[in-house]
Amino acid sequence: MEIRQEALEYVKNSQEELIQLIRQLCAIPSFSHHEQKKAKFIQRWFAKEGIEVTIDAMNNVILPVETEDKKELVVFAAHTDTVFPDETGFECREEEGWLMAPGVGDDTANLAELMLIARYVAQHGLHCEKGCLFVFNSCEEGLGNLDGIRYLFESYAGRIDEFYSFDGGYHGVVNKAVGSSRYEVTVKTEGGHSYGAFGNRNAIAYASGLIGALYQYKVPTRGKSTYNVGVIDGGTSVNTIAQNARFLFEYRSDDRQDLEEMKEFFMKQLDAWRAMGIEVELKVLGERPCMGPVSEARMEKIYTHVCDVIRQFTGTDPDQHSGSTDCNIPFSLGIAGCCFGGYLGQGAHTREEKIEIASLLTGMQIVTWFILDFFQPDKAAH
Repeated sequence: MEIRQEALEYVKNSQEELIQLIRQLCAIPSFSHHEQKKAKFIQRWFAKEGIEVTIDAMNNVILPVETEDKKELVVFAAHTDTVFPDETGFECREEEGWLMAPGVGDDTANLAELMLIARYVAQHGLHCEKGCLFVFNSCEEGLGNLDGIRYLFESYAGRIDEFYSFDGGYHGVVNKAVGSSRYEVTVKTEGGHSYGAFGNRNAIAYASGLIGALYQYKVPTRGKSTYNVGVIDGGTSVNTIAQNARFLFEYRSDDRQDLEEMKEFFMKQLDAWRAMGIEVELKVLGERPCMGPVSEARMEKIYTHVCDVIRQFTGTDPDQHSGSTDCNIPFSLGIAGCCFGGYLGQGAHTREEKIEIASLLTGMQIVTWFILDFFQPDKAAH
């Protein structure tokens, strides 16, 4: 208990440093598959504290704790990428009790908190019953396709026993995976001049018809299932019959059988258009797995414990819900864990995102208390 009380004092005294670290991280461009600069910053930050971390081939920054002689590992992770494709970083503004910047919450606040907590563990020589990995991982957002965590599980195959992602706020806990499939669909026709070749098939018209057919689908209802066309483009000019049209399509569900049924419908629609002599090309952009054979009893135990910790600091219980997070990979492999975060905010995935400055203290207390449950205070070095 003494170690945790000391840690909470550390959290309280670290709030100004936390805010400054969030500002520094926001200023570094870091969209999916382009996290090198942020990974290097994190590595240098730890090096200044006398702590050695490694950067793997996917730009995951990893701080191992007592992993050499232990088969089972627990992972604490926060992702370094943001959803925004900007090649310059963002200025983090403070206004009326808020920190405001694209990506300031998702997932910069959690990333900064986990860095400070990992530093505390490393500098205080805390011992973990299992081996532990603090991971600041790449490629969680969008077409990152969870590639950072996929690579982590390949690198530590068969060793990771629990996985916790710190993403989002402490108002909710993700303990069920939303799987998804994302595609680029390209429709091609002969096209031609809008006057001289009038009557030739128009790729935009056929792509629009295909989209219309996809939107006639009634989703299965075992879980929550959705679909979406998010981008469409094509054609050459106003007086050209389009030869090419392209759109991005995804479907997602938190039920494995629903995903399979949605895929079957999607593929049948593509085949129907091909049967009309239309060339339809399909490119898979990303696939996120759904739930695997995770122990329900173990998941319930974890959720109950997380609720206890959050209630201790807030007086309220968090919601539990499904989501698409880094936890999809361990969940699909039957590995238990969950996802929650260390702040309260608004506007995630918009350029108006903001977080409550006052919530950072409570959030970091929650995350610190939860993580220290995995360590052994009686063996700590003083």
